[in-house]
Amino acid sequence: MDSQFRQNRLTGEWVIFSPSRRRRPMDFVRDLKPSNLQEYDSECPFCPGNEQKLSKIAYEVRSKDKATWATRAVYNKYPALTVNGRHSRNLSGPYLSGNGYGSHLVILESPRHDLQLSIMDREDLVVVVESYHHCYSMLAQDPNIMLIMLFKNYGESAGASLYHPHSQVVASAVVPRFIREREREEQRYFDEYGRCAMCDIIEFEINEAKRVIFQNQNFVIFVPFAAEVPCELWIVPKKHSADFNDISEVEKVSLAECLEVVMKKMSNRLNNPDYNFALNSCTRYKNNEPQLHWYLRIVPRLTTRAGFEIGSG
Repeated sequence: MDSQFRQNRLTGEWVIFSPSRRRRPMDFVRDLKPSNLQEYDSECPFCPGNEQKLSKIAYEVRSKDKATWATRAVYNKYPALTVNGRHSRNLSGPYLSGNGYGSHLVILESPRHDLQLSIMDREDLVVVVESYHHCYSMLAQDPNIMLIMLFKNYGESAGASLYHPHSQVVASAVVPRFIREREREEQRYFDEYGRCAMCDIIEFEINEAKRVIFQNQNFVIFVPFAAEVPCELWIVPKKHSADFNDISEVEKVSLAECLEVVMKKMSNRLNNPDYNFALNSCTRYKNNEPQLHWYLRIVPRLTTRAGFEIGSG
């Protein structure tokens, strides 16, 4: 059965129903620990030489010596969304659904099985950021795509199924309600104050300097005032920009520096925690909006959501 979008009629929220995701490999069942890892794992589908286990390769950057690849993007073998068919809506009784139109890439951040972002050097991270941007831009060319989500799951409690360093990009024809609400809230702020909320936030954070972790010429890293989890961090461009797709070459280098700082700090001070990060960028047709501002949200998995958090949203 192909993927579907299904709407919760009580909340209006869309969910993805994707039976193929159940067939994903579970690397963590083998109880691998970072201290036990080697540069190559014969069972890992992402390691060089195991290409027969992969789906189609979408993009590749060769290493300096051209001996292998530096980063690589492949179509997810167990995709949440696919480009099969046309994007459509179907009504059955009270229920609204649609075919799961979209795309799902996996970005392999290194050929080495053990080289996570926290131990990469700056040069490697620049290539990773360039790959993020290239894949984002490539998927944005499809006019049916309304939202592109770039994210990383590191560790079992963060939802990762394989240890090899990788992130993912999902392009969706449907925008989740949560993201629509965030954009509406930013619009309300702009209508009331005539300014971008995020621009005001970063100006205040830089001036107050209580929650700022690091900043360079183009980005600032800080703990948000209303952090939802302990040690949550945002990496935000200082220049107003709604769309990650508009990042400049200079800004890519600055973003790589920020990733280096954050990943090393989390690894050293929080004992290499499981974490997620997600790129929050604008939806289609809103790349020039004055109220929207893209940012990277990093969420260490240090606690577990309990009944109150789940029940209260």
